[in-house]
Amino acid sequence: MTTTTVPLVINGQDYHPDKTFDVKSPSTGQVVFKCGAASVADATKAVDAAAEALKSWRKTTLHQRQDIFFKAAEIMQSRKDELIKYMSDETGSSPDWSASNVDKTIFIIKDIGGRIPTLAGSYPSLSNPGRGAIVLREPFGVVLSIAPWNAPYILGTRAIAFPIAAGNTVVFKAPEVSPKTMWAIVDVFQQAGLPKGVLNLVVHDQADAPAVTSSLISNPHVKKINFTGSTNVGRIIAKQAGENLKPIVLELGGKAPAIVWEDANLDVAAQHCALGSFLHGGQICMSTERILVHKAVKDAFRQKFAGAVANIFPSSSEAPVLINGVSAQKNKQLVSNATDRGATILHGDVNVQESSDTRMRPIIVDKVTTDMDIYKTESFGPTVSLIDIETEAEAIRIANDTEYGLSSAVFTEDLRRGLRFAEEIETGAVHINSMSVHDEPNLPHGGAKSSGYGRFNGSMGLDEWTRTKSVTFDR
Repeated sequence: MTTTTVPLVINGQDYHPDKTFDVKSPSTGQVVFKCGAASVADATKAVDAAAEALKSWRKTTLHQRQDIFFKAAEIMQSRKDELIKYMSDETGSSPDWSASNVDKTIFIIKDIGGRIPTLAGSYPSLSNPGRGAIVLREPFGVVLSIAPWNAPYILGTRAIAFPIAAGNTVVFKAPEVSPKTMWAIVDVFQQAGLPKGVLNLVVHDQADAPAVTSSLISNPHVKKINFTGSTNVGRIIAKQAGENLKPIVLELGGKAPAIVWEDANLDVAAQHCALGSFLHGGQICMSTERILVHKAVKDAFRQKFAGAVANIFPSSSEAPVLINGVSAQKNKQLVSNATDRGATILHGDVNVQESSDTRMRPIIVDKVTTDMDIYKTESFGPTVSLIDIETEAEAIRIANDTEYGLSSAVFTEDLRRGLRFAEEIETGAVHINSMSVHDEPNLPHGGAKSSGYGRFNGSMGLDEWTRTKSVTFDR
């Protein structure tokens, strides 16, 4: 059996470097693809192609770009089954999660396409009546886009589509665990008529990551960067971008709190906390990791929450697949550290033997305290902490007692109280009576504190990828 080799894409052509690496499925442990591994020289070729394509792409009309986006949405819909298989093979995600990823991506492409004609400058008045001015909005140039594997179609498309829509060209650096999925995004846009060189794909093996990434960041043609991924890697990329005086948009890790107040609809809260905590094995940056429960309803909520988890993720089903065994082991160690320090397990069994070391069932850790690693460490997996609270001030203090600030949830029937919480919680989004995992194309998306800065999505998502130029003239 011959294994397909995923190519790079440079200047509109599939490009096969000499070096390759294996891509293994976390579900089976088997090699599903080989992938071309870019060198620094290959990455430079991709940037050069993007810089050349910029000369003409930045001059295309807004409606020309819009037509490509709408066509891309149609093509992605027609290739949906193919795209679902790539994602499930590479990341171990369930077919339902993969299908949802594709469906939401199609909506994102349509949304961005619809916004393209709104890009506009302005004609402000000046203090001198004899002078006029135009404020132009121009693309930055070549953009380096780096996206993760966990929601690859959504996050990959978001990383490249906003810059392209605004007239930039892109070098797209894909994660080594899901290169075929990211290749498919590029192929869809090229099939839709995107000119050669506007979107280029680079993948490297793990050993070459520092050299290739550094070369891309420091390349003088690259004018702006976006990165979605872990906070630790985000810090490294932000430091290098700063050293090269290049702006960057970061969406990083999270430790999302959910506050369950005494007047909450406990059935709603239990359902949404179960989904928010364990959807896709908890491998979502917005996943609920801490549930702060009012003492007046702590027993009733615990019963309903454990029941909701058992119902949505039944023990009769195979355990969710995590991206690798390291992730599962990390979560088991967090649970072990917590129980050694006095926590108890409300639901789940951390010692159960699964069919592979990449699988792990949901674990609810009760009686979590500040001296436990799970209190502050982002688990990015199927574990969630329960903490009792009694006052609004206490809830806000604990919700904000983290370096992260991406998303959060509040469950209360009093909208005024919910809005008070929303004003005080230090996150980029607060969802009242809904789970912390929530991302819509028409809402700006991003974090606070160590969860990053800058915004994807909505009109702000386009504005991030243009800069202003003021032109004055005599009337």
